[in-house]
Amino acid sequence: MTDTAEKPTLPGWNHTPDVPIQASPFFSWPPDPRRMLDWLSVRWLQFAENTILIVVALITWMWFQPSLETTATLSFDWVFAIWLRNMILIGLVAGGLHWFFYMRHGQGKRLKYDGRPLMTKGKQFNFGGQVRDNMFWTLTSGVGFWTAYEVLMFWAMSNGWAPLLYWSDNPVWFVLVFLLTPVWISFHFYWVHRALHWGPLYKLAHALHHRNINVGPWSGLSMHPVEHLIYFSSILIHFIVPAHPLHILFHMQSQSLTAASSHTGFENLLVKNKKHLALGTFHHQMHHRYFEVNYGNLEMPWDKWFGSFHDGTAEAHERLKERRGRRS
Repeated sequence: MTDTAEKPTLPGWNHTPDVPIQASPFFSWPPDPRRMLDWLSVRWLQFAENTILIVVALITWMWFQPSLETTATLSFDWVFAIWLRNMILIGLVAGGLHWFFYMRHGQGKRLKYDGRPLMTKGKQFNFGGQVRDNMFWTLTSGVGFWTAYEVLMFWAMSNGWAPLLYWSDNPVWFVLVFLLTPVWISFHFYWVHRALHWGPLYKLAHALHHRNINVGPWSGLSMHPVEHLIYFSSILIHFIVPAHPLHILFHMQSQSLTAASSHTGFENLLVKNKKHLALGTFHHQMHHRYFEVNYGNLEMPWDKWFGSFHDGTAEAHERLKERRGRRS
């Protein structure tokens, strides 16, 4: 079943976005200032994930974050409060997206990449169905490691083990840390993801995430504990790079909450037949189906540089089949 307004570029998909998919213009030559401004505008100056996450991080910091004086001493009450906060956040985001797109069927299959429903059975899932399996790993190991890394960073900042940055110290760098966080996450994600595709580590950990060939919102953080340990370790950069607790919240919520939104399986949220919020990325959805392409994301073009980029065109798919044929 395909969208009536367009024909998919690749066979087997219910919907494909505009292709070829473009990586960040900040790593292209020659420089294209207009594309750079458009890239920043779409991600930071419009109704988009980054702007929403800034607001969520601010609300969290102002009303639901223990002070650095409190986090200087490990105690059950504030650690539990952070764990509960994270449980609520992922429940609202992943649960809300799942309810709207997969239970209420709020926009049917419009803009849905894979037309098939999520699996309700399957021996590969620990609890019989895909959603129950995904929810278990997300809510136990996922929220557990997310919370543990936040607790570690807040405790370290409070005790002088991690350098603190305040707005009054350097307002320009304070803002730049937000802008550079997605780039650092992209750098880190590509390399740890490639490592997770190494045979022994894949069998031990990453195979659990790849149970999801057709993904849904709960699939994003459905990972083995070893993968959660590696995936969230990007935050450790702030043992070197000074940051504020607000940066830590933005960083960790970016990795956690966008894992749900990027695995939604739909390109956009439609409001009155207009695209209003970019969600699932076709770039990563192809990784789940084709496996050996698009290990990173679009903030840094590592896949382009190393020949594993699939831009969603029929030509790129032919190149993938040729590579597979040569290996076989």
